[in-house]
Amino acid sequence: MQIGVFSVSDITQDPTTGHTPSENERIKAAVAIAKKVEEIGMDVYAIGEHHNRPFFSSSPTTLLANIAAQTERITLSTATTLITTNDPVKIAEDFAMLQHLADGRVDLVLGRGNTAPVYPWFGKNIQDGVELAIENYSLLRQLWDNDTVNWSGKFRTPLQNFTSTPRPLDGVAPFVWHGSIRTPQIAEVAAYFGDGFFANNIFWPKEHYQQLIGLYRERYEHYGHGASDQAIVGLGGQFFMRKNSQDAVKEFRPYFDNAPVYGHGPSLEDFTSQTPLTVGSPQEVIEKTLSFREFFGDYQRQLFLIDHAGLPLKTVLEQLDLFGEEVLPVLRKEYAAKTPAHIPEPPTHANRVAALLAKEAAAAGASVGAGASVTAESSVTVGA
Repeated sequence: MQIGVFSVSDITQDPTTGHTPSENERIKAAVAIAKKVEEIGMDVYAIGEHHNRPFFSSSPTTLLANIAAQTERITLSTATTLITTNDPVKIAEDFAMLQHLADGRVDLVLGRGNTAPVYPWFGKNIQDGVELAIENYSLLRQLWDNDTVNWSGKFRTPLQNFTSTPRPLDGVAPFVWHGSIRTPQIAEVAAYFGDGFFANNIFWPKEHYQQLIGLYRERYEHYGHGASDQAIVGLGGQFFMRKNSQDAVKEFRPYFDNAPVYGHGPSLEDFTSQTPLTVGSPQEVIEKTLSFREFFGDYQRQLFLIDHAGLPLKTVLEQLDLFGEEVLPVLRKEYAAKTPAHIPEPPTHANRVAALLAKEAAAAGASVGAGASVTAESSVTVGA
């Protein structure tokens, strides 16, 4: 199980102090959080993509390249890369470049994006969102899998004898997760290609995500990639912790009540009872996180949103220290004990390169074996 952190990159006023961080503060904070993620032993740092206020992350690969230069082990990913409004050629080249700089510690989550004004800013129509996602991903796969691409489609000028550069590191493209909170067609695309499916799992009740993940698992098996319980699933989550549960609730309440995303809506108590948000002690975070497996089956990646709603950097880093000390070791032990042997490991560059080499060796062995059979058969015929 990979365990990490993701950020939606919001710039929100701290309701307890009135301070609104600058873009520079939040960008530098993202780097500090990613470094802390590695320091405490977590596995993944992911950042979203937005092109509108109040968010800062318009260029995830630039930020992740900076983090790559200051870390050694964690996987660098995106909470969403917009497959609809980005040019697939630019995605192919940007992430291949990042892959080389980070020595393979790169994957990405592709999503449609649900901010309507962003589409026309990039010459697109949100009504074409699903079609754009499907067509653009088909092209992206070709750009990574084939040295030379000849392509034409509905939404982009044709390509003739085109090669995206640099080529993927070691001939293995970054692993792709397809993220969705409500679109079954995206689950279908993930299943068709044998890619991962990431369910954000932070706002809605579990039943909603059970339907999407269930569909993805069923179709993954249908397309012959493995049994349904071997499909590659990632989940989001949220927590706010203090040693004492009452202290956590008291401290987090003003942030929850004023957050642009869910403030002025359901109460904190209602929201935590109906969604994956956990506000309480380390033990409560452990118990709720471990319950996800009961609802969604075995899965490969768990990411937490912790730096939103105006929470100051100091508080976020404290949360991570507490998580590393009291939660992470327990989660690792429990996941290791409960995950069956036939469930695939989380995808990494190293294990995907190893799988490719094994496949090539098997193919070469089969070719040699076939050649030997032909030679033997010819000898028998001549002898006869």
